[in-house]
Amino acid sequence: SSGINAEYGELGYVKEIIVRVRETRVTTLVANLLVLVSLFALVPKPLEYIPIPALYGVLLFIAISSLSDFQLWERVLLMLTEQNLYPPIHYIRKVPQKAVHTFTALQLVQLAVLCGLSFSGIPYLKMLFPFIIIGLIPIRKFLIPKAINEDHLEALDGAH
Repeated sequence: SSGINAEYGELGYVKEIIVRVRETRVTTLVANLLVLVSLFALVPKPLEYIPIPALYGVLLFIAISSLSDFQLWERVLLMLTEQNLYPPIHYIRKVPQKAVHTFTALQLVQLAVLCGLSFSGIPYLKMLFPFIIIGLIPIRKFLIPKAINEDHLEALDGAH
């Protein structure tokens, strides 16, 4: 979608407002068509010419660039930040610092267990991965509420 913006001045400040939005599906359609073309054109032979470290570098770049949208990463960074420098995030205003850090620590422990089992050299542990993911549900529903208030969990875990 593309918008038509207007600017106006008020008390020395320039404020931009959206006057009209024009929806377009052409960009999405073209992007999906290019993905389809690349699927049929690049998968068999040309991908063999791309070095594996280059592919790993691209995937690593995508992972690192998407960290800023990841709430767990945001809360890990809060653990390293002074409280008076916290950004105005919705859950920061509703949840005490101790509850935020406790929830983050519990999630980091769960992530460490998942990564430890996934990256282990034991093949049978890798087969248990879906069951371990399912096992996280009762941990979230029954064990974590014993450590953190339900209202705080709703603010931390709820959709925003």
